[in-house]
Amino acid sequence: MTTAQQLAVIELLRVRAFPAERGPTELGRSGPGYHLAELFQGDGTADAGQHGAEHTALTGILTARFGEPHYISLWSVRTRLGAGEEIPDPWRELSDGFDYLHLWRWEGRWLALGAAGEAGADGEAGPDGEAGERPFRIVVAVTETDPP
Repeated sequence: MTTAQQLAVIELLRVRAFPAERGPTELGRSGPGYHLAELFQGDGTADAGQHGAEHTALTGILTARFGEPHYISLWSVRTRLGAGEEIPDPWRELSDGFDYLHLWRWEGRWLALGAAGEAGADGEAGPDGEAGERPFRIVVAVTETDPP
């Protein structure tokens, strides 16, 4: 997906009504008060440069449009989930795959941009339980639910 296509997805989600029920959409998934879409997924070290460049470009464009973002950690959300607290989506789902988010607020909605993935150089296990590469991902969330 090109940067222009990624921005078109973000703009569409930014103005789209939220559904009453959680479910898949043509762009990702949505539920009461939120939309999620994957903007980039790569398979390893070969995609690291593209991943970083796309995330930097999107962050710069969104900052130009919506102002300086908040940069938030999802560590406390994971800790609270581990203690049994109910955390609403999309924050619960985002905390499972992302450590930090860039976050903008406008017209009663939040726009969150998350980037994750690494080439396994640190020996951490990937999603299949094997040490090695985990896919690089960029995800956008649009929600009316305040961050926890």
